[in-house]
Amino acid sequence: MPATQKPIRYGHTEGHTDVCFDESGSCIVTCGSDGDVRIWEDLDDDDPKSINVGEKAYSCALKNGKLVTAVSNNTIQVHTFPDGVPDGILTRFTTNANHVIFNEDGTKIAAGSSDFLVKVVDVMNCSQQKTFRGHDAPVLSLSFDPKDIFLASASCDGSVRVWQISHQTCSISWPLLQKCNDVINAKSICRLAWQPRSGKLLAIPVEKSVKLYRRETWSNQFDLSDNFISQALNVVTWSPCGQYLAAGSINGLIMVWNVETKDCIERVKHEKGYAICGLAWHPTCGQIAYTDAEGNLGLLENVCDSNGKMSSSKVSSKVENDYNDLFDGDDTSNPGDFLSDSAVETPSFSKVVINDEEDDDDLMMATGHPRQRSHILEDDENSVDVTMLKTGSGLLREDEEDEQTGNIRSLPLLTSQRPLYDGPMPTPRQKPFQSGSTPSHLTHRFMVWNSIGIIRCYNDEQDNAIDVEFHDTSIHHATHLSNTMNYTVADLSHEAILLGCESTDELTSKLHCLHFSSWDSSKEWIVDMPQDEDIVAICLGHGWAAAATSVLLLRLFTIGGAQKEIFSLPGPVVSMAGHGEQLFIVYHRGTGFDGDQCLGVQLLELGKKKKQILHGDPLPLTRKSYLVWVGFSAEGTPCYVDSEGIVRMLNRGFGNTWTPVCNTREHCKGKSDHYWVVGIRENPQQLRCIPCKGSRFPPTLPRPAVAVLSFKLPYCQTATEKGQMEEQFWRSVMFHNYLDYFAKNGYEYDENMKNQAMKEQQELLMKMFALSCKLEREFRCVELADLMTQHAVNLAIKYASRSRRLILAQKLSELAVEKATELAVIQAEEEEEEEEDFRKRLNAGYSNTTTEWSQARHKNQVEVDAEDTRETDDMEEKTERYKHGQSPFPKRTDSCDVPAAKSGAVTSSNQGRVNPFKVLASSKEPATSMNSGRSTNILDNMNKSSKKSTALHRATNNENSPVIKPLIPKPKSKQTSAASYFQKRSSQTDKTEEIKEDDSKNLSSETPALSPQNTENQRPKTGFQMWLEENRSNILSDNPDISDEADIIKEGMIRFRVLPIEERKAWTTKAKGGTESDGTEAKKRKRVIDESHESEDQNEKAKENLNLPKKQKPSNLAMSQKLSAFAFKQE
Repeated sequence: MPATQKPIRYGHTEGHTDVCFDESGSCIVTCGSDGDVRIWEDLDDDDPKSINVGEKAYSCALKNGKLVTAVSNNTIQVHTFPDGVPDGILTRFTTNANHVIFNEDGTKIAAGSSDFLVKVVDVMNCSQQKTFRGHDAPVLSLSFDPKDIFLASASCDGSVRVWQISHQTCSISWPLLQKCNDVINAKSICRLAWQPRSGKLLAIPVEKSVKLYRRETWSNQFDLSDNFISQALNVVTWSPCGQYLAAGSINGLIMVWNVETKDCIERVKHEKGYAICGLAWHPTCGQIAYTDAEGNLGLLENVCDSNGKMSSSKVSSKVENDYNDLFDGDDTSNPGDFLSDSAVETPSFSKVVINDEEDDDDLMMATGHPRQRSHILEDDENSVDVTMLKTGSGLLREDEEDEQTGNIRSLPLLTSQRPLYDGPMPTPRQKPFQSGSTPSHLTHRFMVWNSIGIIRCYNDEQDNAIDVEFHDTSIHHATHLSNTMNYTVADLSHEAILLGCESTDELTSKLHCLHFSSWDSSKEWIVDMPQDEDIVAICLGHGWAAAATSVLLLRLFTIGGAQKEIFSLPGPVVSMAGHGEQLFIVYHRGTGFDGDQCLGVQLLELGKKKKQILHGDPLPLTRKSYLVWVGFSAEGTPCYVDSEGIVRMLNRGFGNTWTPVCNTREHCKGKSDHYWVVGIRENPQQLRCIPCKGSRFPPTLPRPAVAVLSFKLPYCQTATEKGQMEEQFWRSVMFHNYLDYFAKNGYEYDENMKNQAMKEQQELLMKMFALSCKLEREFRCVELADLMTQHAVNLAIKYASRSRRLILAQKLSELAVEKATELAVIQAEEEEEEEEDFRKRLNAGYSNTTTEWSQARHKNQVEVDAEDTRETDDMEEKTERYKHGQSPFPKRTDSCDVPAAKSGAVTSSNQGRVNPFKVLASSKEPATSMNSGRSTNILDNMNKSSKKSTALHRATNNENSPVIKPLIPKPKSKQTSAASYFQKRSSQTDKTEEIKEDDSKNLSSETPALSPQNTENQRPKTGFQMWLEENRSNILSDNPDISDEADIIKEGMIRFRVLPIEERKAWTTKAKGGTESDGTEAKKRKRVIDESHESEDQNEKAKENLNLPKKQKPSNLAMSQKLSAFAFKQE
């Protein structure tokens, strides 16, 4: 019996209208764009009850006496039914909610909004909410699984997703729909629906058919369609029994199918041809209520109700089932069994459900009856009589159904032999995107937003144009461009604007550059890509442009339009970025699984020396996330952001690893809020981004406001003082790595900035050192001191001594020796390299004949001795000055012998150069000796500087730490170093100033004297050496077990120290061979050898004397003894 169509009637004002039945089916409930919900007892009700819920009502649902509506004020409201009393707000969105539904038992509702979110809310406790994120456009419709396990959603981004409610994860996503930017522009609202009771099938209206997907396997079982459908289907609904499916199209056609037979049993045309936007099946009888886009309400009656009314096709299927029962009493399956819970899971069903690849023998193995049954059904007259009631096509369907029956019977054995794959599922690959852009399907969008400016695109009925705006208008004025080529990607730099478009049937893909910084009149060029090659990503650098294409090629161009290198990419590109000479490429290096993307990264430098820094290394991402931003900091460090809000930066100081530096989700107030990154700066440390409430990206209007977030490395226990200082220190180190990169690559940078960073880091290390001392973590103290500079280690030794931690002070002194040795070795190597480079530059273009430069390596030994003698005299003179209270190490602003790049010492930017030929030109031995001599002098100077007054210390700390220059290269043997280390160290404080001064004299005189290995420079013996020669026999007789020279010197030092002051002075005077004035006369006579060198030395000393401190306090003896330990360490 065909369905009866009642005349439509006015329900609401023009616009989208929704409809549903109450649980008993006693009334019809509609809502519309007038903001009213109307309750109709039947279609003829002239006075329906009306409830105003807001300005507009987009959707309504009814269950358990609760009426839920999606209203234009961005809320989901609850009213009592049928009284219509407001009962609160379940949830809110940032934009309109488009659809709301109840689950099977009415305890939860699901709502989808234009802010791309789907929410599931508990009706009784609205604080129990779950948010589902993943759609990139407004949500169109939703459908609850009857078993409350899954939730299906359709969106304007063209996808239909199935979510697992408990885990809030996406189980499957199908790209089925046409993309659009808003619900009003959608071709179909795609009201999908699960099959009632079992939930085995999910019906989705797609174009002119209904696609049915099987639960859990998510395979497309079959499609329902009809030749009468000429426009896209808009909405579907199931009958309560789950055997029939109704669909409404956008041109007013309503179709009803029998899902078992796939036959269309009802076709009804809207009397005015309006789009059907609401369908509801009566819960108990064969009625279908429908609404259209003009606010009208209609009703179909006698539509295949569940009480037994069915079409002839149903009868034919029953007859077929009867024959199956006659000949297969033990086999009760039928063609509709896959709709029930006990159905066999098959991989795919369509109008021909199973691919008929199995032969007859296989069918007979599965069951012994199908072949016999098919003969009976074909030969039986009753069967033919029934099928003759159908048309020819119906008969064909009957044969196909019969064929299905046999094939389905064979499935249990086949599926047991071929079990379904239950391992990790591959993740769909992320599509290419341009950093700083919003989705391309939007009519008004950002093509790029970076540190230079903003490019907006408008593509609507009024205009198709591109606006370019610069943050700094001094670079260029704002520009308006027509977008006739439909450009989809763009980039912006200080030099140019770069645009790219996809190919069409008539035109190839094009790369368009507006070189506004060009000095000539031609400021524009266009390059056509080859046929079937589309531009998918572009970027700009300093003097170059790059374009990645769909055929896995990367093409380089000069900024003026000349083609440069071209190379293949290892995989499909995801995004690119450029900065200066650096090119940053992210691509798919494989297929990810279980929601993870598998991305690789290449980092190239396109300067004069082209090289690749990162060779396809994996790009770390948060689990189940994808890439959303790729770029560089303002200082040129590569960075990227994933969909979970984690910002990562390349750590050049730690092997080019990726370090997370910020989590933007920690700054979001709501779960649906995000931050859209537009730029990163390392100095000052700023993450510039736009807060987006309820979405992942901002709208073009009104103009979004930029917020600045701080960085924070994810260190442990940052709530504690220790964790905070550790995070601050390593963040400071990482965010100043770019200075080393600048220095290495010859870029200009501010030296004061580096000094300030070093000072900040050393202060943090000292604070951590002091904290560890208080916690009695002395081993940790030494670990922290290893990160310090020389000056900071001195302070740490002083702090440890004052804290009465002598073992720690001794360990730190040993560490200081190692640091000083490394410093001297590094300095010697660098000076040798500089000298070699200088000689190469001098000899460039000349023959290898002997010149005055090369003759320096063959100096006469007499000249070497004379030079060494003069340097020895200089040392003695400065020692004399030190005896009279003057510092032998004046602070010089033009000294730069000790490089600080690797040791951590801070150097001044205005330091001069030293003559590399003065000592090293003679032979290789003085260079070797210089390492040992420098180590001694540096440590001596560290001792002296630690004894300065507090005021002098303050002045030194406020300025850059002076780099101490060694006076003369002096070799020291290991034995001498060992002997010096074992000097007497007491903590007595009652010694007089005279003793302290005498100790200083001995220390200064012993240093040059204890050099027995130096045969080239014969120096006078010290008082201690002369005393030791006379008393060696006594020491050996008193200590017969001593055999090592170091032990003899140690014992001699102890005995010499306890001698009276007058006796020690006598030995010292004896060693000099006369008075100080006589020594001065001898020195003057020696200087007559070379007057020119003497005048140079006098000028240098005059400059040094100007910088000498006026007064130096005598040092504390106890502190001197404590700190002298690290000056001479046995190696």
